[in-house]
Amino acid sequence: MLNPANDIRLNAEKAITATGPCFIIAEIGQNHQGNFNMAKKLIRIAKDCGADCVKFQKSCLPSKFNRRALRRPYPGPNSWGDTYGAHKKYLEFSQEQFKELQDYAEQEVGIMFSASAMDEDSVVMLDHLGVPFIKVGSGDNCNLPLLQRAASTGRPLLVSTGMMNLRDLRKLHEHLTKMRARFALLHCVSSYPAPVEQLNLRVIPELRRIFPDTHIGYSGHELGVEASIAAVAAGARILERHLTLDKTMKGTDHCCSLEPLEMGRMVRTIRHVEAALGRPLKEVQPCEATCWLKLGKCLVAARDLSQGHVLASEDLCVKVADPMGIPSNRFMDVIGKTMRNNRSFDDAILPEDLGMVSQDGDDGDDPIPEPDPDD
Repeated sequence: MLNPANDIRLNAEKAITATGPCFIIAEIGQNHQGNFNMAKKLIRIAKDCGADCVKFQKSCLPSKFNRRALRRPYPGPNSWGDTYGAHKKYLEFSQEQFKELQDYAEQEVGIMFSASAMDEDSVVMLDHLGVPFIKVGSGDNCNLPLLQRAASTGRPLLVSTGMMNLRDLRKLHEHLTKMRARFALLHCVSSYPAPVEQLNLRVIPELRRIFPDTHIGYSGHELGVEASIAAVAAGARILERHLTLDKTMKGTDHCCSLEPLEMGRMVRTIRHVEAALGRPLKEVQPCEATCWLKLGKCLVAARDLSQGHVLASEDLCVKVADPMGIPSNRFMDVIGKTMRNNRSFDDAILPEDLGMVSQDGDDGDDPIPEPDPDD
């Protein structure tokens, strides 16, 4: 039997836990268009929107692609170069630039910084930067050499599970466990945008059931924010969504990214949803006290009752009464008890009438409490 998932500590303030706030990642990816100042602007926006972390993507092109793939012509409206290699190079930041972005995010803006490692060389670079976690995208969730290299850093791994079935996912979980990795799995549908009817968010609680030792999150590529909010309500402990300045910008990710107003609204709504979800405990809430005092019903004499009378059910009815007497949820508890005082028709039956509170220094039966949490 698998043990419950341990907390994944990311820094002094943030952790991925089973009960705390969902860890929200603003995925900048390459939506910066290769523009360093735009990248900084997106970092600042992510912080203002309430995200916990910003995330970029890092590739070492010769390590990720073979030479023929880099030489492939890449025409089209989203291209930043004549070949795919030239296009990808245009969008890449150097290690020095990543370091500057990291310092800007963490020291000036005050938001966590990390990136997806798209190849083993990029794992090494991110490890050298000391990122709080390494993201493994869906394209590498079966890439055992990369997973092994990432696990060997000792850093937490967040692994997206797009383009996988449950059998593949069980193998991934087994591999990562054998590698002694600290990891979380993110439900994902690898389509840009992903059709909402194919998101299958019920997978999230199912994965939590199958893998109770692993935190389950959601990496969303759908349009809008509703499904991502629902994913958190379904139990996602991590949420990743792309952030853009403008959905009409050049690039394949922008259309399924969130603009600043959407991102901010999503984060705020998630925090409201989390507050509303609360605890799995049904109990009387403090805010209900006013309603109870105004509308709570209690036991009332259905006929004149004299001292010494033994109560039967036909002696009682339930009404809103003044003063408030024994709560109606104690109806069956008082049957068979003996009246210690006289009560007229329509009088509230008070606890002292049945010796259910201390009276003149003599303890009677247990006092009548407020309505029980489970009632």
